[in-house]
Amino acid sequence: MDIVNQILDNENNKNDCIQQLINVEKEIDVDIDEGTLLVSDYNTLNLKAPSKLEPNLEALTRDNVQLLINKIWTLPIKCVEEVILAELPKPKYVLPRSRKLPKPKSLTKWQQFAKDKGIRTKKKGRSKLKWDDLLQKWIPTYGFRNVEAEKQKEWLVECHDDGKPIQDPFVALKASKNEKKAKNELQRLRNLAKARKVKIPKVGFPSSEHFKDSKQLSMGAKIAEVSTASMGQFNEVLKKNVKKTKGKKVTKKKKSGQLKELGTKNKKKPKAGKGNRDFRKKVGGRKRRQ
Repeated sequence: MDIVNQILDNENNKNDCIQQLINVEKEIDVDIDEGTLLVSDYNTLNLKAPSKLEPNLEALTRDNVQLLINKIWTLPIKCVEEVILAELPKPKYVLPRSRKLPKPKSLTKWQQFAKDKGIRTKKKGRSKLKWDDLLQKWIPTYGFRNVEAEKQKEWLVECHDDGKPIQDPFVALKASKNEKKAKNELQRLRNLAKARKVKIPKVGFPSSEHFKDSKQLSMGAKIAEVSTASMGQFNEVLKKNVKKTKGKKVTKKKKSGQLKELGTKNKKKPKAGKGNRDFRKKVGGRKRRQ
């Protein structure tokens, strides 16, 4: 009997320890949001003993998870394929998104046209097979077998007598197909550029939006002149940028006449023994008495 009582006492002690682990008590009650499975603990954390920090955090995490599990067991449950599931309520706490909301994809040129005109495409009701009257059999609507069926129909091509030089009709048919493929590929690239907001220059004569205005060019030149280390003080002046002084324009004939007049007026007559004179003639000197 002593052994049986000892075993029962051990089991009771184990149950008491388990109950202590399950029933967690805190000074301040934690906030539990069952919808997002979130537990917010506002109790103070003891950070004085750094050596016991990690075990304290582990114990705190275990207690908070235990409180969350206890709360989940109180929720209504249902069985789905022999699995017990808890019905979570609507979340109370709104979690912020880590990324921005995805932007809607921009419509292609055809999709925008169909939307404006009210055109509706019926993809679900479209059959994968169609009846061909020429081949007298069902052929696929699209795919490689459809291409094979088209080749079977094009074994004979009519040559039109429209006055143009005779050329191989099969070559012309293949060239027209390649042209359609290139056109579709160009349209696909345009749709991609439109979706990514990339400007594509127009074909033919370029529009004015791809060229800068003269005012913008002059403003850019002024900014470039002042963008040096010396603020444009020691820049080399170009010949075209030399400023001309404003004044009255004088013709060459008038200018030469004015210079001559100034030369005659300001010219001084040479004195005796000075100035331009002929050295052969004796000029000046003392007069002798007769």
